[in-house]
Amino acid sequence: MLLAVDVGNTNVTCGVFAEADLVHTFRLRSSRERTVDECAVSLHQMLALRGVAARDLSAAIVASVVPALTETFARAIDATLVQRPLVVGAPGFDLGLVIACDNPAEVGADRIVNAVAALARCPGGALVVDLGTATTIDCVSPRGEFLGGVIAPGVEVGLQALVGRTAKLPPVPLTPPPAALGRNTRHAMQAGSVYGHAALVDGLLSRLQAELDFEAEVIGTGGLAPAIAPHTTRLRSLDPDLTLSGLRVLFEKNRGAV
Repeated sequence: MLLAVDVGNTNVTCGVFAEADLVHTFRLRSSRERTVDECAVSLHQMLALRGVAARDLSAAIVASVVPALTETFARAIDATLVQRPLVVGAPGFDLGLVIACDNPAEVGADRIVNAVAALARCPGGALVVDLGTATTIDCVSPRGEFLGGVIAPGVEVGLQALVGRTAKLPPVPLTPPPAALGRNTRHAMQAGSVYGHAALVDGLLSRLQAELDFEAEVIGTGGLAPAIAPHTTRLRSLDPDLTLSGLRVLFEKNRGAV
């Protein structure tokens, strides 16, 4: 079995693959203060809850956008579960893409992994919408090029900032109001957050498609995608496990380096 670990800014998403099948998933908090031992215990416990023992794992791969946790999780896996995991972006790691950006080194590992998964699924090219702590839209071409994309504040980040920077606006749940025309403060804030973010996604997708020389398929992922996608006109295909799938593809491409 393969353990795939995606270290994000809010959560650490983990998946266990049996060959090409994703058989288990779980999440941990991305606490930057975690020690190697704490990470090891958490991984062991979450795997044990799903009936997976350390001996059942044959390899692991890690992608991380939190530098403080990258080595922590790599060492935790190496010490207690399987041999040293592959780390996306490490020297000699084959990304399977040409990073056609001004500064390839600054592109987050999660964006690259999503693009790898999207290209495997959509060889004609794709736009990947990842709705999480940040909202990103990234483009991968039919030629296997990561062309770049868009980074915007995530919908929850924007809502939290709005509440934190105002004196009278209360916290509200991220659910759609009855109509875009809010008749009270709660509904007005929900309309701005849910419908406003959906409009942002649609508008950016239209602009990006107009700049491309191919018709891109659109794929959505990320923890907040189910809250926003139903209110867009262009985001209809969702894959909550897209990043984990990309990690499996990259592991297969780099398994000889294990």
